[in-house]
Formats: sequence, C-alpha cells, structure tokens
Amino acid sequence: MDHLWTPWRMTYLRSDRKLDEACVFCALAADPDSVQVIARSQFVFVTLNLYPYNNGHLMVVPYQHVQTQEALAPEALADLMLTVNRSIGALRKVYNPAAFNIGANIGTAAGAGIADHYHFHVVPRWNGDANFMSVIADTRVIPDTLENTARELKAAWQELYDSTT
Repeated sequence: MDHLWTPWRMTYLRSDRKLDEACVFCALAADPDSVQVIARSQFVFVTLNLYPYNNGHLMVVPYQHVQTQEALAPEALADLMLTVNRSIGALRKVYNPAAFNIGANIGTAAGAGIADHYHFHVVPRWNGDANFMSVIADTRVIPDTLENTARELKAAWQELYDSTT
C-alpha cells in the first residue's frame, strides 16, 4: 500500500464544521483572516485550492452564491476575468510556469466538486508535471506547503497589484 502524507489536511479533519452545513466559499468570503485567501476585489476573491492539481492552483470565486456565471452581473463578470488575469500574473512572478489551465466546471456532471457556488480555476502547468508519479502511481506531487504557497503569492499580489486596485 502506498502512503501519501498530507499533514496540512489535519486542521480540516479536526475542524468542527460539517460539510453539509455551510458553503465553504461563503465561509471563506466572510473570514477576513483566512490564510488561504490570496486577494480580494469588489465582486470576487482568490483562494488556494486545498486539494490542488499543481502547486499554486488558485480559484477565483464570486462573493455572490450562484451556481453559474450566467447569474453574475456584467460588473462581476468583468471583475472575475480581470482577477483571473491578475492570478496568472502573480503565478508567473512566483513560479514561472510554462502554461496554464483556466476554466470552470459548471455542474456536478461537468466535474464540479462544489457545484452550488460557481468558481473559476487557474492551474499553473510545467512540462512534465504529469510525470511518472501521476501515470504509474496515480499520485500528484505537490512540492510546497499551502502556507508557503499562500505567503509567496500574497507577497507577489501585493507587489504587482495592491497599488493599482
């Protein structure tokens, strides 16, 4: 049996919140001290994915609890896409990825893990990041802690954008 150690998940496992009681994104939006929130704008916020596909996997999430982007006002959609662009810029500064996957899974059938609250993924990619571990062992290797990733991305965001928002 293979073991993949993920010590950062212990805080979540020991938390007293129940999965079906509240929306995790609404809880993050309401928490001004959340470690995983990288940045906030008028209509959306940027957060780390706690179960990332790659190091630096971000999500851009509207404050408004909606299931699809069609329910967002034009101003919120514009803010969403500007924030996606800024997310790409911060990831380039910190990690210099070779490419990105960006997009949304709208609905459970499309693969949305949290289908009730629309969110947009920004995943940095590198040549060979789906290496033998993913192919042979069905395991992803995430080379840095979520805390360090958050610290570095917040610093980059502040340097790049806080004077312009």
